[in-house]
Amino acid sequence: MGLPNFRFKLPSRNWLIFLSVTGSFTTAVLYDRYHKQRNQQRWCNLVSHIAQETLPPNRMPRRVTIFLSAPPGDSLRAAREHFHEYVKPVLVAGAMDWDVIEGRREGDVRAGLAEKIRKRRRKEGEKGTAVDSSERPEEKDDLVQQLRDTMRITESEGVQGDLILGRHTWKEYVRGLHEGWLGPLDPPPDTTPLENTPKPSTDPPALEDATSTINSSPEANDPLNQSSNSETPPENAEKPKEEKKEEKPKKAVQVPPYIPPTISEYNSARLPPSIPETLPPCTVIPLPHLLGFLNTPIRIYRFLNRRHLADETGREVAALVLASHIQAWTTREPFASSADPDASSSTTTIATVQLEGHWEQQGVLQEEERDWHKSAWKTIEDEQERILKNPMVIESRIGGRMRRFEMGTEEYERAKSDEGKDPAAKGLLDRVKEMVGWEEDRTVKGWEHGFVEVESA
Repeated sequence: MGLPNFRFKLPSRNWLIFLSVTGSFTTAVLYDRYHKQRNQQRWCNLVSHIAQETLPPNRMPRRVTIFLSAPPGDSLRAAREHFHEYVKPVLVAGAMDWDVIEGRREGDVRAGLAEKIRKRRRKEGEKGTAVDSSERPEEKDDLVQQLRDTMRITESEGVQGDLILGRHTWKEYVRGLHEGWLGPLDPPPDTTPLENTPKPSTDPPALEDATSTINSSPEANDPLNQSSNSETPPENAEKPKEEKKEEKPKKAVQVPPYIPPTISEYNSARLPPSIPETLPPCTVIPLPHLLGFLNTPIRIYRFLNRRHLADETGREVAALVLASHIQAWTTREPFASSADPDASSSTTTIATVQLEGHWEQQGVLQEEERDWHKSAWKTIEDEQERILKNPMVIESRIGGRMRRFEMGTEEYERAKSDEGKDPAAKGLLDRVKEMVGWEEDRTVKGWEHGFVEVESA
């Protein structure tokens, strides 16, 4: 008995094609995943020293505000998954705390940020004309703050900031800043909540006619039939209660805008006395989101190059966590902030002429507008405002107070230099080479490691 005589030969042509295609795609996915983890770990290591710092027991950690909304044509789940995959690891490594303002539809982030600013203005002592601040009911956040004041828990002394995901959320964020600081504290009298109310039907009341015909029939006036109907218990008596339980909760009503998004309205508005000299700094995170079956090749290319997105996102989030460099926004040359890509060049020129001030904020992540779903450019009737379709308008008093986080040169060089020092960041092949001795420094081989001390002794 001996070994079987195996004949080694190349597989068939079809098997070679299948193995080459699947092997190449699998290798590309594993390579991208490996470098994506290394890029994220590099920025996590850069901010990990903040988590080692001790805090007094009565002081809260540094808190930032996260703004995310559903991309055009998709649900909020895409933005949440992007946050958990690219942003959250760096925030957790830096021991950061955060609040989230989400938007399931267009305008929710704008309304949430504007209401947050109006609450801050009321706490600073400003009063509206419609409802006095003493008559407003206490909210959950106010009760929590009162409890913290009672227990002498203080906020962090670090720089607070905002983190915005995507161009669509950034446009709502800028709109909410202007509405909150330049708009009134009380809603205008001619605004109504934005909700889908059913239209009254013009059909004749068929149900009343049917009941009247049943009551007018001779069988209904018969005393025998009335007695029999009264003795039998109604079978559908408990159905209305069950139907009430099955009713879906109503959607949250979106607060309408308090001030129109025009440069003339912004210039005529008065600044509140409680506005600070500089607004909280912010950073904008890219959120590439492309839909459509015909865009499958582009989506596959982006799927195989997520390491670059992780590197860019990690750098911006690390700059927010470190908060060592804060810069002011500058002005740029005139350009169209938002225009329909399917429209002619005349639309672009009109959008450019409508803008009086051209700020750097208007061009942030402008390339993402090409990937938006076509529903973002449609005109819907009975709608007061389309933030995504309209051009971004920035008033000089608000734009001059806006700040942004920026990664310093020293921190960036330190992150690059510490890339290979972390053992966890090394791959399996690098660790095997280090164990065997196949490194750049080949003075000592792997099999000679055990005899170094003996020879020296």
